[in-house]
Amino acid sequence: MSLENAADEIKLAVDLIMLLEQHAIPTDTVLKALEIVEQDFLRKKEKTTREQGTVI
Repeated sequence: MSLENAADEIKLAVDLIMLLEQHAIPTDTVLKALEIVEQDFLRKKEKTTREQGTVI
């Protein structure tokens, strides 16, 4: 199956998986890091949503 027509989030996920596997990063480290990344992006999304909501 080709990734050419896959959604952007699938392409990114595959790239991240390959990168993490190539560097042989322990699974627990990856999962903890991904939690940090998720929280960071959720905060950024919330901030952007708030800022856009106040624009008239």
